[in-house]
Amino acid sequence: MNIALLGATGRTGRHTLATALDRGHTVTVLTRDPARLPDAVRSRVATVVGEATDPAALARLLDRADAVVSALGPRAKEHDLHTRTARALVEIMQASGPRRFVGVSGAGIDVPGDQKAGKDVAISWLIRTLGGAVVKDKPAEHAVWAASGLDWTLVRPPRLVDGPPTGHLEHDAHRSTRSTTILRSDLGAFLVDVVEQDLYVGVAPFVATARG
Repeated sequence: MNIALLGATGRTGRHTLATALDRGHTVTVLTRDPARLPDAVRSRVATVVGEATDPAALARLLDRADAVVSALGPRAKEHDLHTRTARALVEIMQASGPRRFVGVSGAGIDVPGDQKAGKDVAISWLIRTLGGAVVKDKPAEHAVWAASGLDWTLVRPPRLVDGPPTGHLEHDAHRSTRSTTILRSDLGAFLVDVVEQDLYVGVAPFVATARG
């Protein structure tokens, strides 16, 4: 599969990139600085230099791609980064493809059909109330994809932590997870699972590293 990857140099994106390459996929990455790619993978990927919100760079990234995967993280100085990126991607994907998108949202956002536990409802309220402008970006991004008519998935992880992958995850389309953390390495692998297996199309599943 030809995968177009955003956020490949980030703390989750590096795991996504390594997993995709290890599984034999062809990957093209969008990056502002190719030197930030790990040495072990730099020669194994095609690169497009540019910003995630630049339509021209995104068009080059998506050329011949079968699917788009985004591991973009938040940027404090770009509080609407994900919404602007989603709008740019949707316009290109609606016009010339590909149709499949898998990205990272957050467990704090609410979507229709949710069955969150009481504590998670309270946490979501606190995040929305205290999180500032960056937090508002995630629901707005979801609204863009939900109205796109494309085959999208927005994965909703809880708190991200570092560590070696476990491969043991809990995930559900609408029920919040018992675990309140996920390893970035597990999340990176799960994004590849979702695109490979065409999981959770048109929904925003919760996912976490299962408790031991």
